[in-house]
Amino acid sequence: MPPKIVNSIGPKKLGWLLLFTSSTTLICCALPLLLVSLGLGAVSAALFSALPWLAWFGLYKIWTFSLAGLILAFAAWSIYRPNRYCPSDPAMTEMCIKTTRWNKGMFWCAAVLWFIGFFTAYLLLPIMRLMSL
Repeated sequence: MPPKIVNSIGPKKLGWLLLFTSSTTLICCALPLLLVSLGLGAVSAALFSALPWLAWFGLYKIWTFSLAGLILAFAAWSIYRPNRYCPSDPAMTEMCIKTTRWNKGMFWCAAVLWFIGFFTAYLLLPIMRLMSL
């Protein structure tokens, strides 16, 4: 059964907001860790010196992850809430189904990016310590 109500936020805007907020978690935490792990610590240092505003996300990673998680939770509710339906006009129905499918894809892409960032920022080091690596 297709959704009943079209989002009040434009579907593409919601998707891009999701992708942007979850990407910031990768930039602050996963990217520097990956670069250092590959022996490219100088690249990480150069990246953060050339773009100093990126360091803000790392300094306030609790707020970054919390805000991105709240936006993801809102998006999940907006996309999967009950009693949604598409308009009865065939053209609008087709458009509604396409945008809903697009939003679901963007949501899951953003959720995976957020989880990768969360894992590297908060879980990877304790797991490595536990395994004595």
